Amino acid sequence: MREAVFKPFLRLDDERNQDEGGSGLGLAIARDIARSHGGDITPDDSPKGGLRAAVRVPV
Repeated sequence: MREAVFKPFLRLDDERNQDEGGSGLGLAIARDIARSHGGDITPDDSPKGGLRAAVRVPV
């Protein structure tokens, strides 16, 4: 399911209130931007629970 978080409008957490804030576009847009600069965003498990997204772009 890690790659699924990059699909536009997708929310994996059923507990989130669908009526409050966010559209599910943040990670999709961020990955597009990172890739357009020759980098990427990769998902991983956070040691605190949930998702950790690592952003890498060349300098």
